[in-house]
Amino acid sequence: MKKILVGAIGAIGAVALSLSAPVSAADLAAHPYVKAPPPAIAAVYDWSGFYIGINGGGGSAHKCWDFVDATGAVTGVPGSLVGEGCHNATGGTVGGQIGYRWQSGQWVFGAEGQGNWADFRGDNTSAVFPADRNRSRIDSFGLITGQIGYAWNNVLFYVKGGGAVVGDKYDVFDIPSGALVASARETRWGGAVGAGLEFGFTPNWSVGVEYDHLFLGHRTIGFTTPAGIAAGSDRIGQDVDMGLVRLNYRFGGYGAPVAARY
Repeated sequence: MKKILVGAIGAIGAVALSLSAPVSAADLAAHPYVKAPPPAIAAVYDWSGFYIGINGGGGSAHKCWDFVDATGAVTGVPGSLVGEGCHNATGGTVGGQIGYRWQSGQWVFGAEGQGNWADFRGDNTSAVFPADRNRSRIDSFGLITGQIGYAWNNVLFYVKGGGAVVGDKYDVFDIPSGALVASARETRWGGAVGAGLEFGFTPNWSVGVEYDHLFLGHRTIGFTTPAGIAAGSDRIGQDVDMGLVRLNYRFGGYGAPVAARY
């Protein structure tokens, strides 16, 4: 009887062990499904929008004076020109700009108006009248230009071109006494070209450097004495070169994010 009981218990244990194996495997936790991560999103700097800013720097205006001998008293030929010499009027400038840019792909197009105060001064001794010293000064200028640029995200390189206007003042001094002999003022229009590199260091703020050249041609200027009496004329030619540092604030921010490419 004992042998039969022990054998029955052993058989039951063997069956239990065989059944326990598949049950344990079924109870194991299944591997969870993990969704693939979304593609990385990178913000692309957008140069589009209205902007306003300030600028400052320095410049040099190359000016050449030619005396106009209207009567022939100096040269013997009425209406002839004789060179009095050239000089560079140099100094500093500060001002502001306002404009609008729109971006298409990596190309950036824009229009801008700029106005500056300036203090570019220079002089030379007249080669025609050795007792006189001719002095030139630019005290203001303005630019109205269009722009074409190419952007590498938040770095923009651009070229510009358009019109320029400057405020000029001319003085003739007597060298021995230092007295003012004659003077003249003019507002002169010309052309402008330039190039710049700008870096956007926040979504709205950018800083850059710019070079501009102004073509102002030649113009005959009539001088008067301090008493208002006509004192002859000079044909004065000038060109201006400037280097500026600019800080702009653009209204708006980054454009729509785009999926990064791998």
